[in-house]
Amino acid sequence: MTYLQHSIISLRCTHIYHAISHPSFVMGDKITMTNERTPLITTVVVGTPRQRYPHQTLRRFCTIALGSSLVALLITFLITVISVPSSSHHHPWPGHGHEHKRLPYEELQAILLETPSADRASEWSKYYTSGPHLAGQNLSQAEWTRDRWEQWGVKSDIVAYDTYINYPLDHRLAMLQKQTASNGQKSDAWEVKFEATLTEDALEDDPTTQLKNSIPTFHGYSANGNVTGSFVYVNYGTYWDFEDLLRANISLEGKIAIARYGGIFRGLKLKRAEELGMIGCVLYSDPGDDGDITEEKGHKTYPNGPARNPSSVQRGSVQYLSIGPGDPTTPGYPSKPGAPRQPVEGVLTSIPSLPISYAEALPILKALNGHGPQAKSLNEYWTRNTGLGYKGVDYNIGPSPDHLVLNLVNEQNYTITPLWDVIGIINGTIPDEVVVVGNHRDAWVIGGAGDPNSGSAVLNEVIRSFGQALEQGWKPLRTIVFASWDGEEYGLVGSTEWVEEYLPWVSAVNVAYVNVDVGVRSPTFSASAAPLLHSLLHEVTALVPSPNQTIEGQTVRDLWNGHIRTMGSGSDFTAFQDYAGVSSLDMGFGGPDEEAPVYHYHSNYDSYWWQSVYGDPGFLYHKAMAQVLGLTVAKLADMPLLPLNATAYAVALDEYVEKIESKLTSSDTKPSTTAEIFEFRARGAKKELVGDRDAFQRSLNQLHETIGEMKSVAVKLDEIASKLAKQAEQHIPWWHWVKKLKLFHRIRSVNTKYKNIERAFLYPGGLDGRSWFKHVVFAPGIWTGYAGAVFPGLVESMDNNNFTNAMKWVGIIDSCIKRATETMH
Repeated sequence: MTYLQHSIISLRCTHIYHAISHPSFVMGDKITMTNERTPLITTVVVGTPRQRYPHQTLRRFCTIALGSSLVALLITFLITVISVPSSSHHHPWPGHGHEHKRLPYEELQAILLETPSADRASEWSKYYTSGPHLAGQNLSQAEWTRDRWEQWGVKSDIVAYDTYINYPLDHRLAMLQKQTASNGQKSDAWEVKFEATLTEDALEDDPTTQLKNSIPTFHGYSANGNVTGSFVYVNYGTYWDFEDLLRANISLEGKIAIARYGGIFRGLKLKRAEELGMIGCVLYSDPGDDGDITEEKGHKTYPNGPARNPSSVQRGSVQYLSIGPGDPTTPGYPSKPGAPRQPVEGVLTSIPSLPISYAEALPILKALNGHGPQAKSLNEYWTRNTGLGYKGVDYNIGPSPDHLVLNLVNEQNYTITPLWDVIGIINGTIPDEVVVVGNHRDAWVIGGAGDPNSGSAVLNEVIRSFGQALEQGWKPLRTIVFASWDGEEYGLVGSTEWVEEYLPWVSAVNVAYVNVDVGVRSPTFSASAAPLLHSLLHEVTALVPSPNQTIEGQTVRDLWNGHIRTMGSGSDFTAFQDYAGVSSLDMGFGGPDEEAPVYHYHSNYDSYWWQSVYGDPGFLYHKAMAQVLGLTVAKLADMPLLPLNATAYAVALDEYVEKIESKLTSSDTKPSTTAEIFEFRARGAKKELVGDRDAFQRSLNQLHETIGEMKSVAVKLDEIASKLAKQAEQHIPWWHWVKKLKLFHRIRSVNTKYKNIERAFLYPGGLDGRSWFKHVVFAPGIWTGYAGAVFPGLVESMDNNNFTNAMKWVGIIDSCIKRATETMH
């Protein structure tokens, strides 16, 4: 130390001591008292400090920067060691921290294949179908479901919504005719020619059908009313069925429609009838739609055989599902206590309706014999699957004469009542990547062994299987949310309200939604899914043995035709796919099968007894469905790279545009398949041409070009994902933490891109006339309700002959595709 340095230090110490020891000190010539504004330490400048080094300021900056960098690197290293999953040979990525056992994926897969039990699925099915569980009237089942999930190690809770729904009070359907006086003249008095029981037969073999607390036959969201009028047979009640009647000069105003179920969503049959001035609607199930499994073709009816029981009645909702699902009084926001309520005029039907069996439709249809033209005189679409000719029905259109009318009475209690969603969570190690899995619990009947509680039993077995993995210390990479929805049957209410409430969170974190509604009702696997998920379905089904082992070792994939339908509506995936932009899939053993017993949809005969004797004897398909669902969820939740495929999306989009071009150039081509026929018959009537059809057709070339650019980027993204997946399988020692960190962040980046592809296809303004639906690629057909429509805004504009509006949608779709492409860059 130099003498100068020693002097400065000594002098500073003297001043510090003096300031502390005395309450005042000299500043210049003035004595100043110390206070909160004066420093306790004064500085005496004894000379200009000499810089020891020529670049002392630069050196000091460099020293600080280097020190900060070393601290940052140390912190990053510690975070990496603590939070980044460790590697292992068999299951390198989801190590899930030091407090959890590193369960290799192969062992998890084995648990999910070996744990599901046919006997346990049967046990769950029997519980759910043992009593009524209408929406808003199944709290005990919600609590039971929550308790079972908790028992299996999945933290669960009940989320309630106050929703607007209806419950049946009374109903009547009677055919009345004017009495004939003694002189042969019709009097003004009416007599009952036929009174429908509006019930289903109690069957000695089926205990469910004998219960005294069975739910009456009714329609959800049907209007109250007591109407009387002549009646008209309207076939399936599609848009073009009604157009055919108008062109045949059949009087509809003030009449009651007799429509058969099938083809389109039941609520849309009422919508069109109401628009044309009809005052009520009666819906029945025609056995002609049951294929070869009918009494006419030699099969005994249930319970003695596989054919439809004549008294079977299909209940169901008549909400305008293609306009918007969920609580009709809270569109776009959740139905929580105190939420503002919107009027339902124009959202729900204003005409009453009733469902009936074909046994009770017979007297009504036969009463039309000889009145009005026969169905066969209209066109071939009116004679498809007419199954009551052998019972004496000529399928005349009517209307019935004025002295022969129907009296339809529908009395409902509309109320605000709680619905109960059960939500279970297995937390993962990545907080912003979540897989949601759902099934609805509510049913129109005591049973519901197919719809929905085969799915409920399957979901329980999947959760029990994951519980086994949790017991072994497993923790998923991504959080898994399980949902048992309430209120699906009325209009996807429970799931829609939940998505509307948690939309910001769902948009930020939800990588996929997996839905199982009807888990089992036939031996044929079927699925609908967003294109991103197609390859996953094919992969998983190839891992699960089929219950059908006529050829030893064959899998579910071996017996499935591999066809995946486009996403429409009709189940709880709708809010995720069409509103939140979450890639979704819906699957189950419920596809068409020519030899399968008739499924009694929404009927008392959808019972545990039917399921155990006809639907799935031994509950082996329930077990297989649990295996398929479990592996699907595991792949989505526990693989480092999301098992999604962007190229498949681009390829599908190009095919969708080609279908539109084909529709333009071959508009006169007759549809052939059942799906094509109903899509064709559900199109709106052509209106006056607006815009330039040729210019629109040329504009489609722009979509092909934009999709081509998207495909190029998608192929590269999928290639990068494939390479990263292989790298993630390799063992990375802890001391290569920089390499590990880089891999982790590259994988996260790719997964984020996959997650956001679907979001890119959301258009904030929504579809024309139904703004709740935000997705520009998928939505239910506006006049089909169930079936999926692709590029719905564009196609509906074409159907309306409005090519100016179609051009607008080309621009919107083009922008969305470009946004999806940018997302993948």
